[in-house]
Amino acid sequence: MEILILLILVLGFIGLAIYLKSPKIDLKILEEKDNKIVDTEREIVLKETKLNNLEREIAVLIAKTESFEKIKTEKTQIEERLKQIENERNFLKNDNIKYQKSEESRQKETTKSIAATITLQESLEKEKERLNDERVQEKESYLNEMKLTWSKHERDVQNHLQSICKNNIIKYISQEEFPHDRNKPDNSIEILDQLIVFDAKSPANEDLSNFPKYIKNQTENLKKYAKHEDVKNDLFLVIPSNTLEVIDQFHYNLGDYNVFVITKDALEPIILSLKKIEDYEFADKLSPEDRDSVCRIIGKFAHSTKRRIQIDEFFAREFIDTLSKAGTQLPREILENVIKFENAEKLNPPIEKRNKSILTKDLIEKVDELENEMKVRDIPKIQTEIEFKSSKSLDK
Repeated sequence: MEILILLILVLGFIGLAIYLKSPKIDLKILEEKDNKIVDTEREIVLKETKLNNLEREIAVLIAKTESFEKIKTEKTQIEERLKQIENERNFLKNDNIKYQKSEESRQKETTKSIAATITLQESLEKEKERLNDERVQEKESYLNEMKLTWSKHERDVQNHLQSICKNNIIKYISQEEFPHDRNKPDNSIEILDQLIVFDAKSPANEDLSNFPKYIKNQTENLKKYAKHEDVKNDLFLVIPSNTLEVIDQFHYNLGDYNVFVITKDALEPIILSLKKIEDYEFADKLSPEDRDSVCRIIGKFAHSTKRRIQIDEFFAREFIDTLSKAGTQLPREILENVIKFENAEKLNPPIEKRNKSILTKDLIEKVDELENEMKVRDIPKIQTEIEFKSSKSLDK
């Protein structure tokens, strides 16, 4: 465009030069030419203006083209991002569908589990109610059986005693046949001219908490039987076997007589052991009191022997344990000196000789000497229930 304008200007100048060199022409022609030149200049100005406008439009278009390219690039980028977003959306949509399916499946399983749990809970409740009903029924049956057993207890004890006496040829004495008018026991038997009392006792109701106290009171009431000379001072209370769990004491020593709490199952061995006294040759020559004294002394000797063996065994274990600790825990030098002193020691217990009696009188004197030495050394005395009547009677 600029070249075209320059070309027009050059042509104008050339025309002007030709005109100036040419011969003079008419003024009118000149005016026309001037007018044409003016018009031409105007056209040139207009064209320059138009050219400038076009250049500005071209610049605008170029800018718009550049902006369009930028927008196109941005559009491409946006399309790529949009495509990525669509891919992500599709991925999330698929995940959502999977999650919904999984959630639906989980909800179905949860619903099934809840239904199964409810069913199981209802079943457990029914089973619990059934077990409670069974427990209540069992408890009621047990209480009814206990009450029935207690109501029949006196009769069962009587029948059992009569059967034992019949099988072992022992005289059974019923309540009506008891020789003393007042205070007649439920049952008694006679062995070696002595009456042995077996009194049946049972709870008044299903509450067993007061039964031990009731038994203790009944042991004191047995004094009304024990005061008779022909009644053995060992008396028996026979209780139902289903009450043993609440009884914590089965022997009562009440001074003049003893009371033993037993069950019906223990009747036969006890009666047979009492009847065994008849087998001794001298039993019929002894009075009931002498027989009791013999049994009591033998019992004390048996208890003392067993207790002495028990104590000796206990201290033997303690001494062995102490010796073992001494051999492992003492320093070697001290242990060697201990062994030397041990080898130098010697115990000389009293020698037992034939035809030489060990007199109780001498033992009592030795015990008295030990007691006096204990008093001097402030050693407390061990209390014992064994008493010696007299040294003369024991040494004979």
